[in-house]
Amino acid sequence: MPTRKFEEGAWLHPSRLPLGAGWHGHCLAPGHEGEEPSATELTEGCNLGYAVSCSRMPGERASDAVRFSVARDFGSEISLCFVTEHAHLPVTHGLLTYDVSSQRWTLVHPDVRIQKMAECYLGSYLSRRSQNGATPTRAQAND
Repeated sequence: MPTRKFEEGAWLHPSRLPLGAGWHGHCLAPGHEGEEPSATELTEGCNLGYAVSCSRMPGERASDAVRFSVARDFGSEISLCFVTEHAHLPVTHGLLTYDVSSQRWTLVHPDVRIQKMAECYLGSYLSRRSQNGATPTRAQAND
């Protein structure tokens, strides 16, 4: 479960990580709830999306990874696509929607873990978007 950005990570392209940046956090695996992975575990496993080498990874799980992407950015409204994967194959997918002006999610994921990851991904995306100085409008998004 991501809690804060991992600024000191040594990834060549941190924006390509599953959450758009590296994150510190704590484990949610049964029997390991609240444990904080080491910097090495975060760098070589958790932040890469598939932590199959992790000793805490439960044998029975609905998915191995969650992927996010921006489906639409209208400036005032952003839709994120999510896909859960198991054994590198898609399991579930859908859209989550964020209203930028009210800073509220209008369509959320029912799993609080996936929702938190979506919030981290969106935060990384919005940070990059503001650094680029470009805010799309609904008219531009329809072009």
